[in-house]
Amino acid sequence: MSDAASPAMKGPGPSGMGPDGAGTLGAPKLGTFIGVFTPTVLTILGVIMYLRMGWVVGNAGMVGAFLIVLLANSITLVTALSMSSLATNMRVGVGGAYFLISRSFGLEVGGAIGIPLYLSQVLSVALYAYGLAEITTLVVDVPPLVLKVMACAIIVGVTVVAAKSTEMTLKAQIPIMGLIAISILAFVFGVDWHGPQVPYFGPWTAAGPMGAGFWEVFAVFFPAVTGVLTGLSLSGDLEDPSRSIPMGVISAVVVGSVVYLSLPFVLGHAAGGELLRGDNLIWTRVAVGGAWLVLPGMAGAVLSSAFGSILSAPRTLQALADDALVPRALGELDEETGEPLFGVRLSGGLAFLVALLLPDLNAVASTVTVFFLTTYGALNGVAFLETLIGDPSFRPRIRVGWAFSLFGAVGCFGAMFLINPLACVFALLFEAGIFLFLSRRSLETTWGDARSGLLLTGARFALLQLRATRQDPRNWRPHVLVLSEDIKEDLPALEMAEQVGQHRGIVTLVHVVAGELDGSGPRPDEILAQDRRLLDAEHMKAFAEVAVCPEPRGAAAVIAQANGMAGLQSNTVMFGYRIEQGSERLAELVALSAQMTTLHKSTLVYLPPAMVKRRGAGEQCIVLWWAGKQNNGDLMLLLAHLLTVSSEWRGARIQLKSVVDDEAQAAERSRELDQLLPEVRIDVSVHVIEKPAERPVRKVIAEHSQDADLVMLGLGTPPKGQEAVYAERMVELLEELPATLLVRNAGEFKGKLL
Repeated sequence: MSDAASPAMKGPGPSGMGPDGAGTLGAPKLGTFIGVFTPTVLTILGVIMYLRMGWVVGNAGMVGAFLIVLLANSITLVTALSMSSLATNMRVGVGGAYFLISRSFGLEVGGAIGIPLYLSQVLSVALYAYGLAEITTLVVDVPPLVLKVMACAIIVGVTVVAAKSTEMTLKAQIPIMGLIAISILAFVFGVDWHGPQVPYFGPWTAAGPMGAGFWEVFAVFFPAVTGVLTGLSLSGDLEDPSRSIPMGVISAVVVGSVVYLSLPFVLGHAAGGELLRGDNLIWTRVAVGGAWLVLPGMAGAVLSSAFGSILSAPRTLQALADDALVPRALGELDEETGEPLFGVRLSGGLAFLVALLLPDLNAVASTVTVFFLTTYGALNGVAFLETLIGDPSFRPRIRVGWAFSLFGAVGCFGAMFLINPLACVFALLFEAGIFLFLSRRSLETTWGDARSGLLLTGARFALLQLRATRQDPRNWRPHVLVLSEDIKEDLPALEMAEQVGQHRGIVTLVHVVAGELDGSGPRPDEILAQDRRLLDAEHMKAFAEVAVCPEPRGAAAVIAQANGMAGLQSNTVMFGYRIEQGSERLAELVALSAQMTTLHKSTLVYLPPAMVKRRGAGEQCIVLWWAGKQNNGDLMLLLAHLLTVSSEWRGARIQLKSVVDDEAQAAERSRELDQLLPEVRIDVSVHVIEKPAERPVRKVIAEHSQDADLVMLGLGTPPKGQEAVYAERMVELLEELPATLLVRNAGEFKGKLL
């Protein structure tokens, strides 16, 4: 996942935003409870709970309603988990859902979802204002014109409050939470618990206009649990988004689930099915104290949702402006308050206009819900693809299996069609139109077979985009060039190259053959066919090539320079090595690694084990000898992490060991690692070893590496002419070690991969 800033985001822009999306004028100050939990749980416990939950139970029965609630909450919980996974993998800036989607799928997709999301948040303000005004009709009759005036007044009121202070607006929701809790308790204590008054299932096909089937009931209920986005929308105002978003959203979803899963049984004891289906105000009939204890909670729930929307919309607009998808002036922050004051006023003005112009908001309500669901589906889709692709930079603190995220995405898009098929089609077409407008690209016609033409066009497009993409350490993945004169002997090195790339990176095997290309020497096509058969037999997914050279060992640098195409050049060169080849061969490899350093390519030298250890899954151990992040440590630690998420090394323990001379160095090294490791989000156990004065470092390393299945050591850079001396010392050490990977980081991101 890339969270790199767009070209328009370098340095603080006019909106007062830095490149990471955090506000610069007003420091984030909101915590988990005020900034995430409160607005999320109040949006979940809204008007559906008060006005439609009885209808759901009346049609579905107690257990039927329970199953509907369980299914809907499962989709919501998975969405919350996917959102939390993404939020713990990056520093989340302003814009919430838009920020996460755009940093994963790009600005075109982010804008295609973010712009409709903003408009939906604005429409929601008008919807909730109308809903709050309509609650007054439960007490007194109000003419339509007066109802419209009241809705407009409510919009003005919430806009003024939101413009003053985000924190003040959110704190105003705390007493609303109390009113909702009072209304729920009043309803529970007003129920006659002598026995259920509705069946466990159905009737589903009840006669009359109030009857409905399973999916119709599900479609009516599902909007009740779509409030998880509210807690994410204030991401730029949070003190610690990566902590507050998961804790606040998941806890709010759990609280909402407990309430909704309990209500079918409470309502089932409160009244009969016909009354539940026909009376939307059943809460006021049953609750202790009647309407006086229920209506304040109901009104508060609607008001809190309006507050959530008027706070969310300007933040989404601010993020869109910061990415130059809308005029930058729309995202400017007020210098005194640090609030997106212009965005708040614009959002309130648009909502006011909607309330004036639209006489009936019922049809708009379905479209708004569908636009929100596309955002939820996109968040699940991002988490699904990130997990499936397995980028090295995707190291969230909360991991969600790709199957769960896929279920959440399918569930969201399925619910869209169930709620309103026409609104769903309109939303998808509208978002597709925005995407095409933002991308301003079109596929070129390719003649020939339709399938091959589509693949060729897609491959060409992807390669061109890759060439133009700014490279970043977060996106780095090993593309390994394996140079071999004897493929059968070097199969272990090729296998290791595949494993460090998680079977997703590009591995190219170049078989270097001695000879001349004059027709009398070896035939490259025959050798290549043999190599491919060998790779197929060993189930290795590598690209095979053959290079015929008069001096194979002198051709490595030339081959490394010529390897690759269209932005997919190798960034790492690997050699196989065996102890019986002696220090002379290792000295050659050390000299070659110096040449690769000049080419900005990292070097790996793999020494296979003399005897393969048989261990169960999760029992393997990788020992990494640390001399500092700049001294190959960053690449070694990243490669160790990549190995542990490959199928062959999944669950392996990573032990980071470091040798120091005295106690002071041990304390300093421990402090260094304690600061580094929490940031890289890799599970590592640290062992700082103080070397006895009389004991050589080589012996200490060998002694503390015996239980390892793989040892990683930095490959040094001796002065030119000293390679043989360095190689002799290394061979003495390697003779006492199990399987070993020597690593020299010489890429453009040396020291920056963590």
